[in-house]
Amino acid sequence: MATLEKERDEYLLALQRTQADFENYRKRIQRMQEEQSARAASALVTKLLPVLDTLDLAQAHQSESSAESDDAKALTAARSMLLDALGKEGLERVDEAGVPFDPAVHDAVARTDGADGDDDAMVIDQVLRSGYRWRGQVLRPAMVSVKG
Repeated sequence: MATLEKERDEYLLALQRTQADFENYRKRIQRMQEEQSARAASALVTKLLPVLDTLDLAQAHQSESSAESDDAKALTAARSMLLDALGKEGLERVDEAGVPFDPAVHDAVARTDGADGDDDAMVIDQVLRSGYRWRGQVLRPAMVSVKG
């Protein structure tokens, strides 16, 4: 009888270990799938950034008179729809002027002297190309001119 109880306890322990191993395996596979999905989404958004740049340039080059045309309205609507859809999924634009320079999200390509001569406080003077964050991670830094 003692031998049977010992054997039962060994089988129970083996089963519990197997169940724990399987649960850990399942969690690891799920985490890997989520990471792969996130990388794929990030890669797709990165490929769409030149499209957003082109739409931004087209909108910036519209004249006042042509801004009321049907083509211009369609262009503006398409740009807005794309930005809204990507924004709902986690895309953020980095394109504010007047904020402090942050090398993690800004790429300074030009510098002008500040009016007060304070070189320690560098501020974004002009955004030359918008940057983007995807779910908190910088995809592309904003190309900026800094003052200070």
